[in-house]
Amino acid sequence: MSGDMQKPHGFTGKHMLIVIVSFFAVVIGVNVTMATLAQTSWTGLVVENTYVASQQFNEEARKGRAQAALGWTGKLTVAAGEVRYRLVDSQGKSVPLHGVRMLFRHPAYEAEDEAVTLAAPSGDSPGNPQEFAARHTPKDGVWIVEIDADAGLTSPFRDVRRVMILNGALQ
Repeated sequence: MSGDMQKPHGFTGKHMLIVIVSFFAVVIGVNVTMATLAQTSWTGLVVENTYVASQQFNEEARKGRAQAALGWTGKLTVAAGEVRYRLVDSQGKSVPLHGVRMLFRHPAYEAEDEAVTLAAPSGDSPGNPQEFAARHTPKDGVWIVEIDADAGLTSPFRDVRRVMILNGALQ
């Protein structure tokens, strides 16, 4: 018999250490990934009273269908320290407005919410008829913009959209 016979390799302490370190690396990696996704994608939408909101749902849905039937589209512009808004009908003609109010809601921090009242145009310029404007520069980030445009209907034309502001401009 020769002395160069090798022992079979078994499961050693090094192997166990690699298994344990790998397990915890996967767990920590998944936790960090999920926390990052939750932080960047959570809308923060919270209703103060869910019961009251559920009772109003059908009425709000009816208003939404009636508004959609009008075929109007809101045109929002945020650039150069100014916010502009106008409504156009299905043929692309401007809808006359009496007033426009906006609420810039931060998805996660209601302390950063900002209300803005837009002023009527100083004269009907052919380039931008009925385009209401205000000096306002929202902070960079994601915002939920709630727009109430008074077009002489029984309730304001409501336009709600989620927007991204980058370098003071709408993206």
